[in-house]
Amino acid sequence: MPQDAALPSRLVVAIGGNATHPEEIRGTSDEQKIIAARTAQSLLPLAQCDNELIITHGNGPVVGKILMRQVLTADRVPPMSLDICVAHSQGGIAYLLMQALENALREADNARHVACLLTQVEVDPDDPAFKNPTKPIGPFFTADEAKAVAAEFGWLMKEDSGRGWRHVVPSPKPRHIVDISLVRVLAKRGTIVIAGGGGGIPVVRGPKGVRTGVPAVIDKDLTSAHMANVLGIDTLMILTAVSKVAIDFRKATQRTLDRVSLRDIKAYYAEGQFPPGSMGPKIEAAIRFLEGGGERVVIAHLEEALPALRGETGTHIVSDDG
Repeated sequence: MPQDAALPSRLVVAIGGNATHPEEIRGTSDEQKIIAARTAQSLLPLAQCDNELIITHGNGPVVGKILMRQVLTADRVPPMSLDICVAHSQGGIAYLLMQALENALREADNARHVACLLTQVEVDPDDPAFKNPTKPIGPFFTADEAKAVAAEFGWLMKEDSGRGWRHVVPSPKPRHIVDISLVRVLAKRGTIVIAGGGGGIPVVRGPKGVRTGVPAVIDKDLTSAHMANVLGIDTLMILTAVSKVAIDFRKATQRTLDRVSLRDIKAYYAEGQFPPGSMGPKIEAAIRFLEGGGERVVIAHLEEALPALRGETGTHIVSDDG
């Protein structure tokens, strides 16, 4: 398909973990395949364009369930460390997306390839996040259930934006995406690249470049913003479970944002408008991306990717001179 003049020729699309694994599903393999197929249909119009397309995805619900599965079977199967759990979730989610997107392309008589890169992301071993876990993963619990889970598994539980209680883990900031050059090469040759899943596998770098995994889950939106900046991509799209960003959320004065400047979104962020467990990391990523040289961030519903990119819906956050 020829490139639509209204669409960017180079694009990073970040898909939220709760968009690919909604709260209401049990998480069976069949459910995940159906959701991956729906996601592929939403992304198909972008995938059929003559563009450089890089896709990232969250993993919070899935990696949380992997940890839960390990705890429940620990007396029979030795548990894996959190970095390996992130790698498992990254590979599994990317496999489903890769297969579903290629299937959708083939049904549309398009021979474009999709590749998944298992991605390590370096973090600072002294990042303060290791002493203050804030990243919610896994399913939601009531307050009573959370107390019982904390007592049984030794997990730190926190309330998540009025939606329930969840297990929280450290979420250090991304510093370097390992093998970013491979992402660049594949994207330039026309391959759709799925990389940085779940924010990337968290590693620290020691003497002589030796890397070691650490127990954390990096925010995928921050990794996506960093990736786009390093690659010199002007547009970052964050697809989630809502159509637009709202301020005064769940208040009588709630209103959605259509187009907002970097200056104004920073002011809203400073006011505490965006909860840390939901929209907060997306807005932080948008700010970092624009301050790092990006031009536009589009936050929209997963099923509205194409109209949002055309400016017909979604929240568009632009540089102050944009």
